[in-house]
Amino acid sequence: MQATEPLTHDRVLAERARYVSAGVSTPRLVVASADGARVTDVDGRVFVDFAGGIGCQNTGHRFAPVVDAVHRQVDEYLHQCFMVGIYEPYVDTCRLLAELSPCAGAQQKSILVNSGAEANENAVKIARLVTGRKKIVARNRSYHGATLAMLSLSGDPRRDPFEPGLPGVVRMGDPYCFRCPFGKEPTSCAHECAQDLETVLLREGPDTVAAVILEGIVGANGVFTPPAGYWKKIRAICDRHGVLLIADEVLSGFGRTGRWFAVDHDGVTPDLLTMAKGITGGYVPGGAVIVTDRIARHFDQNVLVCGLTSYAHPLVCEAIVAAIESYRDEGLVDRAAASGRQLTAKFADFARKRPYIGEIRGLGLLWAFELCAPGTRDPLPSGTMAKVAAALRRNHLHMHKRDNLVYFAPPLVITDAELDEAIAAVGAAFDEALGS
Repeated sequence: MQATEPLTHDRVLAERARYVSAGVSTPRLVVASADGARVTDVDGRVFVDFAGGIGCQNTGHRFAPVVDAVHRQVDEYLHQCFMVGIYEPYVDTCRLLAELSPCAGAQQKSILVNSGAEANENAVKIARLVTGRKKIVARNRSYHGATLAMLSLSGDPRRDPFEPGLPGVVRMGDPYCFRCPFGKEPTSCAHECAQDLETVLLREGPDTVAAVILEGIVGANGVFTPPAGYWKKIRAICDRHGVLLIADEVLSGFGRTGRWFAVDHDGVTPDLLTMAKGITGGYVPGGAVIVTDRIARHFDQNVLVCGLTSYAHPLVCEAIVAAIESYRDEGLVDRAAASGRQLTAKFADFARKRPYIGEIRGLGLLWAFELCAPGTRDPLPSGTMAKVAAALRRNHLHMHKRDNLVYFAPPLVITDAELDEAIAAVGAAFDEALGS
């Protein structure tokens, strides 16, 4: 087997030149170093990370408490298995998660996994085991992970190549207020998007449905922030029909929206809570499922058929403990909430000056810009959005784009000065591509 050539600076430049000469767009950002909310590429250009990695780098890059915790654990031991023995980092992780969780009861339990997709997969398995039912309700627009089963649940074009997938998936409407599927405006909204769950359950037969799985805030499909009271209505419908509620907080958890979890904005207790991304600050792969004491008691007498080799890995546990303690010690959740309040006013002014902005929506430090033809709600075409993407790169901004959306999810450690600087740069990029 031929040895792989090391990724040197010269090789990166040569590869980039080859792409350009072939008429192919420049490859992705090649990172050389990162610190806080800034990333430096191999050419020495400094970018503001408005993507937070992929919405997971909540504590920022090179955050010392988490880095140090991972180093310490590497020096002690690297592999244990939760099915064989218990170890201190595992116990500390479960204790901290229980302290944060909105799931009710002193006996709530956690399962530690490797990713958000696995967290959601295990939550669905648990719901089916507890209820003996098969169907799962999910939103029309949603994303729950890239495994075959979770793509099947996701209301996302990425599932199309893998259809037919998991059987028993049923769809409900979205809290997409800008394009309300029920034809409502904020002044006339009566939570029809939440009431649609009951319509679906009565159509399917509640006794056939194990659970409904909903993102705390729809992330990858547009950052839909549900109207106040939405989750309370969802909770009441689930209770009325004996259906379990799974809150997918993989993206919206750990301070991202200005609360520990997005469901906390409505004060709701889900039956199962899934999480990943920010759970470790983005430093190592990790995730978890937390269940209420009622769900946990089912497995006192029944086998829980879940678990993979690296679940509850001690390295991951140490990162989780350090990340959670850092969120608390540094006041990062409150900082995200304060930043969100500032951004609400700043983005309102930002949008008034730019007629191609259909809506800017979000909470805390999770936002999306929806770009439309001026005076309409018609999405900007892909060619125009490509110009926006290029302008953002020229202005040294690392942001995720999709369809006519630009996402804004910086690390929670970003300073007010960095926010102001970068928002000005976003405006400059938009104006450069679309006019002012």
